[in-house]
Amino acid sequence: MDKCIFCEIASHNIPADIISENDEVMAFADINPATKGHILVIPKTHSTNLFDIEETLLSKVICLAKRIAKIMPEVLGCSGVNLFHSAGKIAWQEVMHFHLHIVPRYSRDELRRPFVSTSTNKDELKEIAFSLAKRLSQNNINH
Repeated sequence: MDKCIFCEIASHNIPADIISENDEVMAFADINPATKGHILVIPKTHSTNLFDIEETLLSKVICLAKRIAKIMPEVLGCSGVNLFHSAGKIAWQEVMHFHLHIVPRYSRDELRRPFVSTSTNKDELKEIAFSLAKRLSQNNINH
């Protein structure tokens, strides 16, 4: 198996422009930024994606992302941010190590939403919501 590039960055074996780090999480500049100031936040221990990251570690990642996102308008002059995570190759995940993107948004940037709404009827929406809610309660995932 190939070495995980984000594990290598977290171990300081590969250089990165680090924004913040502690024993558990790290934030660094994306080397292929979608916009000026695009940052990645990762857990330092390997988790593949949202499906297997521990919730306490996920909380630390999102809290660091929030702290960084809050200062971006002041530091970068952006008007907003997008936070996103891709779980699985089908969802555009390219590096199989959990990472959260913080993408600053500017009034004249050229990023566009990669998806449009699909037409779903109200009965289908109700059934989907019911099925997900039922499964959550069966697995006691609400807490």
